[in-house]
Amino acid sequence: MTTFSKLLGLSTTERESLGVVHTLGEILQQPQTWRRTYERLLDSSQPIEEFLNGAGLGTGRHSSLHVLLVGAGTSDYIGKTVCALLQKEWQCDVQVVPSTDLVTNMDDYVLPDHDYLWISFSRSGESSEGVAVLQEALTRYPRIKHLIVTCNENGTMARSFLGSNVLSFVLNDEVNDRGLAMTSSFSNMVIVAQALAHYRALVSYRPILESLATCAELLLPRAMSICEQMVDEGFSKICFLGTGPLKGAAIESALKVLELTSGRVIGLSESFLGLRHGPLSVIDGQTLVVGFLSSDARRRAFEIDLLTEISDKELTRKCMVVTPVDTRPQFTNTLQLELSPPVSDFYLPPIFVLIGQCLGLFASLREGLRPDEPSPHGAISRVVSHVKIY
Repeated sequence: MTTFSKLLGLSTTERESLGVVHTLGEILQQPQTWRRTYERLLDSSQPIEEFLNGAGLGTGRHSSLHVLLVGAGTSDYIGKTVCALLQKEWQCDVQVVPSTDLVTNMDDYVLPDHDYLWISFSRSGESSEGVAVLQEALTRYPRIKHLIVTCNENGTMARSFLGSNVLSFVLNDEVNDRGLAMTSSFSNMVIVAQALAHYRALVSYRPILESLATCAELLLPRAMSICEQMVDEGFSKICFLGTGPLKGAAIESALKVLELTSGRVIGLSESFLGLRHGPLSVIDGQTLVVGFLSSDARRRAFEIDLLTEISDKELTRKCMVVTPVDTRPQFTNTLQLELSPPVSDFYLPPIFVLIGQCLGLFASLREGLRPDEPSPHGAISRVVSHVKIY
């Protein structure tokens, strides 16, 4: 097992030999890149505001506009973390629809004579499904407005879709993650989406962004340490729990562990209340339960009851809690977030997902894999670009 302190002390050559040169750096760079992403968004605020207003936001007809958040895999989970925030701030219907569903079932999601804004998220901008969805939608439904958020300025989605009903926002190349698993690309696109919720007054998002970035800087060393400890103690399954927007962070965290361990560690996710309705049966002595606690006292009461039930039933002794408030000494392995000023659950996913990323990194190393390329038989790849479109 290579400890975090040893990882930090490795030369570039040594990191390359372990296959951590990209993934480790991309996890650690996130707080600084969030700030730069926000500044980049500020620089583009005028064309973005004009485009969103032209799509039907801010014009007094919110009720007739339907917003779809589109992506595949991790890019789909961006939508799951920000859907409720956008719906609240924009006061219109917002739903998450994977591009993998739109490829096969587009007509099911488009109603005649309705106004639509689709926001497509893609690290590479080269996903077969993402590109195909845009091509088909632009041809068959020319009324739909499209905002593309991508990390690759040379990708098809950034370069090939032009017109008055399409706007692309390209993030800095530093967050076009070179590792197989999306880490900083995911959280930075979440930051973009959170900021877009406040597009008419982007400066109002600055204190939230700064609270998140400062918290992440303080959290990462502690998170690496406790995640390393949890992995060292051993588990064969890991179940992430979250409520509302934090369920999106739980889903993405489970995928990170699954991807980075090539499926050797099973990553699961569920809401706290949903776990009792069947999935609780999967929790056993070899399962690490990771609870992402809410900042809302009522939600948190439900969540703590579920964790207490797991303990009382002695289903597993392996438990880790990440919380924005002080819950000690109730839970042993606890990471408390230091947020100043405090922020609501709407904005917490970029912080919580750091835990899934760190657990995935150390679990990958424990399994003798190379985190930058953890799929030795090629079952998955960095870009899904080989899907035949019919």
